[in-house]
Amino acid sequence: MVSSSNPEPIIGKFGANDPGPRNVELDRQNPDILTPPRTDNGSIPNLKFSFGMAHNRLEVGGWAREVTVRDLPAATGLAGVDTRLASGVVREMHWHKEAEWGYVLDGRCRVTVVDAERNVYIDDLKAGDIWLFPSGIPHSIQALEEGCEFLLVFNDGKFSENETLLLTEVMAHMPRDVVAKNFCIPAEHFANLPPKEKYIFPLPVPAPIGEVLAKLPKQRPPMPFTVHGDEFTAHQWDGGKTTIIDVRNFPVTNMAALIIELEPGAMREIHWHPNADEWQYYIEGEARMTVFDATSKARTFNYSAGDVGYVPRTLAHYIENIGTTKVRLLNVFNDPEFKDVALNQWLALTPPDLVRGHLDLDDIAMAALNPNARAVVR
Repeated sequence: MVSSSNPEPIIGKFGANDPGPRNVELDRQNPDILTPPRTDNGSIPNLKFSFGMAHNRLEVGGWAREVTVRDLPAATGLAGVDTRLASGVVREMHWHKEAEWGYVLDGRCRVTVVDAERNVYIDDLKAGDIWLFPSGIPHSIQALEEGCEFLLVFNDGKFSENETLLLTEVMAHMPRDVVAKNFCIPAEHFANLPPKEKYIFPLPVPAPIGEVLAKLPKQRPPMPFTVHGDEFTAHQWDGGKTTIIDVRNFPVTNMAALIIELEPGAMREIHWHPNADEWQYYIEGEARMTVFDATSKARTFNYSAGDVGYVPRTLAHYIENIGTTKVRLLNVFNDPEFKDVALNQWLALTPPDLVRGHLDLDDIAMAALNPNARAVVR
């Protein structure tokens, strides 16, 4: 929790004051790094990076900033991009070597996709809506009247938004006579091709989607590339709610997602994911997370809006709301199906004598073991 005073790295007789030089504001934002719990131990790598520290690429009418393995070395399996487009502005037609999972944070946008079977897909999205564009499938994103901001997650930590395969660049780097031959018209008709990428650039707000689709072929993909947030019902818990979006309710996706809301004092229970790394984006609130690895390694981190967290596959962790307002975050996984193993469930489903023999629990603690997943607890 952010402190209103100048924190000191002291717990009882452990530690000593820090007379400086120091960045007190940074210490206030990361109290469990400055003064870690006594349960922290060993050499867990850094699992936090803020988009506020990421280089921002400013273009006419928009910007984009990324957090990749270059910023967060432990994040080998997933990378993310935060993008803002003003009214009508386009993230130009392009494709990726990686799959792209997208979440609209604010405003509205239009996505346009053409797949390998020549199907045309266009949809208008609002805050809370999601898309998945498979590797190699060309697409574009254009802001509608109010502009938009969206988060992208890619299933490769080495991804870079600066290495996208762009329409303007592929045309600029093909010999002009080859381009002419490709389209079966004289080269003079390509005299005005842009000499370099456009990337993000302004255009008029597009016409209503019905008018646009009426002018295009009628062939649509068998599975949609988007889902709308209001199509899903969140699972309500005492202390918050969770929404799972994976291949079981969004068939095209090869990345699963868990959207979490935690009320003050609530916690996403201790668990781990047997099949995937977890890339976190904190939308609002103040949270902390301890991550545990083998050989007694554990480290605690603090997160707030705009921060990225990362948990490698199989490492135990929790997420706790330590603030006075709701915590809301996205968890994205580099596997099409969401899976987790909850500590409470594991113990509850194990023969009681075996559990008691390991942990020396009393009768009250044994009775508290619950075979039904709670996901969020107070």
